[in-house]
Amino acid sequence: MMDDRSARPPQPETPPVTGGRLRLFALQATVDLGDAVATALHRGLSAHEERAFPDGEHKARPLDTVRDCDVYVLQSLHGGPADSANDKLCRLLFFIGALKDAGAARVTAVAPYLCYARKDRRTKANDPVATRYVAQLFEAIGVDRVVTLEVHNPAAFENAFRCPTVALTSTPLFVEHARTLAGPVCVVSPDAGGAKRAELFREALEARLGRPVAAGMAEKHRSAGTVSGDLFVGDVAGATALIVDDLISTGHTLLRTARAARAAGAARVVALVTHGLFMPGAEAVLADPAIDRFVITDAVPPFRLGPKAARHKLEIMPAAPLLAEAIGRLHRGESLEDLMAV
Repeated sequence: MMDDRSARPPQPETPPVTGGRLRLFALQATVDLGDAVATALHRGLSAHEERAFPDGEHKARPLDTVRDCDVYVLQSLHGGPADSANDKLCRLLFFIGALKDAGAARVTAVAPYLCYARKDRRTKANDPVATRYVAQLFEAIGVDRVVTLEVHNPAAFENAFRCPTVALTSTPLFVEHARTLAGPVCVVSPDAGGAKRAELFREALEARLGRPVAAGMAEKHRSAGTVSGDLFVGDVAGATALIVDDLISTGHTLLRTARAARAAGAARVVALVTHGLFMPGAEAVLADPAIDRFVITDAVPPFRLGPKAARHKLEIMPAAPLLAEAIGRLHRGESLEDLMAV
């Protein structure tokens, strides 16, 4: 299938990217998000062709020239709704190879959701460290840089790659949402592993509001697939508890945290989560009264939610402005420090 996108009219609120030869591609599985990013950058998506063959193999090639260009390829590597995470990863890798063969000066893979990022260490004997293997695949094909959004473990992500990486954070998006909430708020991490992510958000929100913001954390232990722990630490009484996490899978961790915050006196609970995977069981969590609202980004569209899901509790924030800002700064050689999970 050929994808030839025309230029979008400029939007006055975002300065256009200038200088150099920038090319932006979005593979078909992520073309809607790619359109939005291109619009924010005041340019059209570069043209490319994707073909699927009867035996299940495929090819992709650029139709616009990329020689000596600074090229960005957008592909979110979550499974579904049509292609698996493996299919999307393979297509992205092959397309990067084609771009390098066509003479691209630099190729940056922009994967808002990075597959296998949760398997970043061994938890059992002979376990794979899949994050590192994915990194080796990107490096073998010749990618110059990898950009992702709210990766599960930023340190493990950075250590897995030898090429430059950028771990963006959703904090700027969620701060703009949270600043409109009335009354006291408390930023809550659902476990110790997410404490740094929650603290980054709490500090940014505190600076934006110009007043103190409390912190809290729930206890969580995982063994053989079973999650336990009932302790909650933090002053959440009478406040809106903002649970910050990287993803929703089944949602059970979020629900446990919300119930613990409610038991500690939280007046309201809002979940701020970047990637809404919504695996089986998540619809029941979405409907549970313990959580008043779910705020996610569209880096992973909520396609798994059925028609009976409590979508009125779900707010979707566009990730395109953040991704476009990052691409624009990278192209211009500007700092991304305020956009990164550091």
